[in-house]
Amino acid sequence: MTTLHAPSAAQNASHPSVEAAVAMAREAHLVGSTASILGWDQETMMPAGGIEFRARQLAQLAKMAHALSTDPRLGDALAQAEHATASLPATHPDRVNVRELRRDYDKATKLPAALVEELASVASIAQHEWAEARKASDFKRFRPWLERIVALNRQKADCFGWDRTHGERWDALADSYEPGCTAKQVEAVFHPLRTRLQALLDRLRGAASHPGARVPDGRFNDHPMDLATQERFARFVAGTIGFDFERGRLDRSTHPFCGGSHCNDVRMTSRYSERCLLDGLGSTMHETGHGMYEQGLDPHWIGTPMGEAVSLSIHESQSRLWENQVGRSRAFWTWAKPKMDAHFGGAADMFSVEQVYEACNVVEPGFIRVDADEGTYNMHVMIRFELERAMISRDMDLADLPAEWNRLYKDYLGLTVPDDRRGCLQDVHWSGGMIGYFPTYTLGTLYAAQLFEAARKAIPGMEEGFARGEFTPLRTWLNEHVHRQGRRHLSADLCKVVTGAPLSADPLMRHLEAKLLPMYGL
Repeated sequence: MTTLHAPSAAQNASHPSVEAAVAMAREAHLVGSTASILGWDQETMMPAGGIEFRARQLAQLAKMAHALSTDPRLGDALAQAEHATASLPATHPDRVNVRELRRDYDKATKLPAALVEELASVASIAQHEWAEARKASDFKRFRPWLERIVALNRQKADCFGWDRTHGERWDALADSYEPGCTAKQVEAVFHPLRTRLQALLDRLRGAASHPGARVPDGRFNDHPMDLATQERFARFVAGTIGFDFERGRLDRSTHPFCGGSHCNDVRMTSRYSERCLLDGLGSTMHETGHGMYEQGLDPHWIGTPMGEAVSLSIHESQSRLWENQVGRSRAFWTWAKPKMDAHFGGAADMFSVEQVYEACNVVEPGFIRVDADEGTYNMHVMIRFELERAMISRDMDLADLPAEWNRLYKDYLGLTVPDDRRGCLQDVHWSGGMIGYFPTYTLGTLYAAQLFEAARKAIPGMEEGFARGEFTPLRTWLNEHVHRQGRRHLSADLCKVVTGAPLSADPLMRHLEAKLLPMYGL
């Protein structure tokens, strides 16, 4: 395994052309990060009456950021910088910044300013309309906005360009979240993974007829707990595992997310369920994984590719790792259960550490992706991937989305979806214009398992330390090997450098089988 070294300010004797390009990129970042804060405010604190003006604000900022990102002077500076850095190692910060800024510039210059502005405006209103439609469980209310979002994304994909012989329009959209990602590549990962997951799920479902098998105790998943105390406990856990509240916030929103403007101003949100503490805590730990990635980026490189996450799949690897490999572990609950009792008094005294641990890991197909167990979670992602491809390729009329959603839930998970709120209206992503995003959740889950295995080998006694509330060794290891690397490596390359092997489903399956089969007495 290759040793990585975090970049330092001492490496920054940059050529004037590199400094010029970086300065212009930072100007664009200032505008874009301002829009991010307004987006966070819209989801958490803005009064409903402000939506139309907020849409105009976000559209104006998107227009300004796009103008800065496509300024011909930036293109000229990059051309000079490329020549000046050609002899540097490929992983040198200057070479990385110039390479990635060129990629960003070339993509941005393919998009008309009017399209960028319209997408920002429509997405702002569409997110508000989605939230209202979700409350009413009424897809028809949201459908006109989804139709506009999809149409604009088709235009966006055509502007980017895509392989019309061997590829599809979806590929151009996915590339913005996962560079180089194509639908065929995702399908090649998802198809065998679904087969392996289905085999595991079938074994767990059939456990009742197996001699010596048992059903894990899931009663803690339906145990009312005070919401305000849940929020305080979630905040305590987030801070203990490593989120710095001097450089970030945790608030509530309809759909949990992590945003902000830079590594010293990270905005997380979560949501809580009165009857299941684990839903809100899991969501919070997930977003805390994102938040610690953002806080772990090198502050020296704010506004440059070296100060940005490499991709959405690596970002999701951090959230999924803290949510699952840590938050669903027996060692974590050995530490967390007494802390929970201290927060809630006697509200959960009747449950043992083992009962809470089992409740975290009961495998039971459900309707809601963000509440899904580890065994079924990726099925939810695969369903959305199928639907995105169909929407963008026009293989499906959007009027048929609820029916198609419900059909796939029956096919993948054997469930009959009762309403739109628990069906096609449950996720915020499409309303925000984010099409091509969903596969990064499963890719991130695979990366999480592989990174965690590497961390376990590198840090003796790491998991035993969780039982004592010792999470710093893992966070520090991730900070050095993932966070501080910025966009130095593409996702697949980072995986090889850090773990010594290409991405594989084997670590995830080892993780699931080692935990779930004994729990079910198999």
